[in-house]
Amino acid sequence: MLRKHLHYNRYRGDAAASSAQALEREGHVLLTGVFDPHEVASIREGVDRVFSEYPSDGRVGAPDPPRSEMFRYEMFNRSSLVQAAIENPRILEAVEPLLGEDCHIIANTSWRNPADRSSAPDGQQWHVDGGPHVVRPPGVPWPEEIPYPVFVVTAQVYLRDVRLEDGPTAILPGSHRSGSLPPHERMWDLDLTYEGRGAAVHTASAGDVTLFVSDTWHRRMPQGEGTRGRDFVQCIYARREIAPRVLPSERCSAAGPAARERARSLRQRQLIGLHEPCFYDG
Repeated sequence: MLRKHLHYNRYRGDAAASSAQALEREGHVLLTGVFDPHEVASIREGVDRVFSEYPSDGRVGAPDPPRSEMFRYEMFNRSSLVQAAIENPRILEAVEPLLGEDCHIIANTSWRNPADRSSAPDGQQWHVDGGPHVVRPPGVPWPEEIPYPVFVVTAQVYLRDVRLEDGPTAILPGSHRSGSLPPHERMWDLDLTYEGRGAAVHTASAGDVTLFVSDTWHRRMPQGEGTRGRDFVQCIYARREIAPRVLPSERCSAAGPAARERARSLRQRQLIGLHEPCFYDG
């Protein structure tokens, strides 16, 4: 755990919320009843308006119109109700001891996975959301006496119940400490384990919030008969040192017109902060 003092990271010796401890230890936690039915209805109202007023963004990860239609980005820019939701104290008390009191949001996307098994017949494969942030060779365990550093945490604010048949998020506890990616040859394996532990499947009620460390091995489970799809607002919280990706770097960059003109190659563009969209960009 850490706290900020004069903009530096300092060791935090006092007790943090149990949700923060679970994130640090297990890599995930499900917060129940964060938003009451009235609050959920208000957030949904804000999301409904954004979906009706803004066309799909068509970012990376949504390569065709049907999949692109599932998402709306930069939600805190587009809805004051969503902005209020992502400031919720129960979420912040879980992430701030790990990321710092000056942590910020690097992506904020609304997801509407349709009640259509054809859009994701097998769910989504095991993956990590960027990183791993401390890469290690196979067979090198993380020292037990050193808490694993957390750089990015994802929150999924559920606007509708997520049942097993709706394809909930599944997370392998402790896998954020692996320093590696899920094994490629088992990326669709529902029985994948990490250090002998199987997946924690986050079935949830509207108003609950899933939190998970970006380094965790996680996936969407397959949908079943009678699926209703998923409807949630996703918010990515990160340490101050990690750049926001709410907007693509082409639209939000320190690089001025002359510098952009001089940067001809991909590497030259990367050096001045003009990155190709990936991971949290979509």
